[in-house]
Amino acid sequence: MIAARSLGSSGIKVVPLAFGGNVFGWTANRERSFALLDAFVDLGFNLVDTADIYSTWVPGHEGGESETIIGEWFKATGNRDRVVIATKVGMEMGDGAKGLRKENIVRAVEKSLCRLQTDVIDLYQAHEDDASVPLEETLSAFDSLIRAGKVRAIGASNYSAARLTEALDASREAGLASYVSLQPEYNLYDRAEFEKELELLCVERNIGVISYYSLASGFLTGKYRTDADLDQSVRGGGIAKYLNPRGFAILAALDDIAAGRDVTPAAVALAWLMQRPAITAPIASATSVEQLEALAEAAALTLTDEEVSRLDSASAY
Repeated sequence: MIAARSLGSSGIKVVPLAFGGNVFGWTANRERSFALLDAFVDLGFNLVDTADIYSTWVPGHEGGESETIIGEWFKATGNRDRVVIATKVGMEMGDGAKGLRKENIVRAVEKSLCRLQTDVIDLYQAHEDDASVPLEETLSAFDSLIRAGKVRAIGASNYSAARLTEALDASREAGLASYVSLQPEYNLYDRAEFEKELELLCVERNIGVISYYSLASGFLTGKYRTDADLDQSVRGGGIAKYLNPRGFAILAALDDIAAGRDVTPAAVALAWLMQRPAITAPIASATSVEQLEALAEAAALTLTDEEVSRLDSASAY
């Protein structure tokens, strides 16, 4: 049994691998999504992360497709109580709704609850900072949802250290609900932005961290090594920036450690994240049960000090 971790000060316990629900209704159809969710909980994991905006970027989609599939799975399987469901609000939806004003949050949460076919969202996150809205207004809206029993805890995504600090202080001063988690971009390649300011802040303020792009859009799986490989996936175009000497050095270290441990490079990359001091659960996506099972190996993999040092050195910035 994989040990669960506390999500900041929320009292919510999560097993340290989150399933990234952006694939549901996009690169994984309804049937495949159901199979992935079945496998995820059967493997002992419980944190599923999605957003109302998933997947507006697909032609013909208007947002909410991922939440809808998760909700249909909850209804079909009765597995709602086995999952910590995290979703987000604030990005521009197909109907033009966006931002963190109170009226948008209150309207959006009802739509998410309906799509998810649940009475409560475990972790409701501000998808990105909205500097046009006073922090007190946003936090007051979230606070009212917690008091109404519609949300258990709130989190921030894509906040800078300065703005997260402001928000935490504003909550304390006004007696409002406070962010218990942060969702930043963070992986073996993209280290600097999180580590320079956010990492210590999250440790000091007991903020749970759910990192996204944990495998650098798939680069750290090792399947993208040349320009020709970029055509393998709809995400390939965003991976070209990693094809450089530092990126190849990271892959070489991952390859060697993975071979010695008889796991995939992706599992090693996730295990490195899981052993970072601030990380609660890295987010990763899969489009097949086989991929998911390979990722799951990370939760049972404890890297040695020498292995961690080698990865740190290869990815130094």
